[in-house]
Amino acid sequence: MKQAGFSTYLYANTELDDDLIRSITENCRSVWYKKNEFLLRQGDICRQVFFVEQGLLRQYSIDEKGKEHILYFAPENWLVADRESIFFNEPGSYFIQALEDSKVTIADQSFINNLAEHNPSFLTFNNRLLHNHIRHLQKRITQLLSATAEERYLDFIKIYPDILLRVPQAMVASYLGITPESLSRVRKDLAQRHFKS
Repeated sequence: MKQAGFSTYLYANTELDDDLIRSITENCRSVWYKKNEFLLRQGDICRQVFFVEQGLLRQYSIDEKGKEHILYFAPENWLVADRESIFFNEPGSYFIQALEDSKVTIADQSFINNLAEHNPSFLTFNNRLLHNHIRHLQKRITQLLSATAEERYLDFIKIYPDILLRVPQAMVASYLGITPESLSRVRKDLAQRHFKS
């Protein structure tokens, strides 16, 4: 399990100068969450963005029948938040939960908004994150509507190469929008064709 650092992430993925990165990291805080602990619950208003330094989170909802639907896994070096709740200041639709003991850097949305308002370079970075998030959501929707279970699974292991070793198969099936039995069949079929996952 690799450990990430928020400042390292910012240096690698932005063109922000040293002073701005220092200001960002000084205004964030690191918190350890134990396995199964919640960072956010459905119905809460999300006011923070979470960066995973170490560990693994998931963002998911529960429908009226009590069924879980996983939107994302967030391993090391991932940012996660309920963006709809943040932007509209409304009760959120999602839970965010630690699946392992996890070290998370937390940035308050009010601080991020202030940075974006006064720093064009940070605004550009923030907009790129938002549009990347939208792109991934659109791809997820298209896959759930049109891709086969096998195609979804193959894409999943490209995005999350080590998650299969870290979460129960039922959670992977939830993310893929299929039953655990269907996932078992897909993996068996691929194994029989000499595919190693």
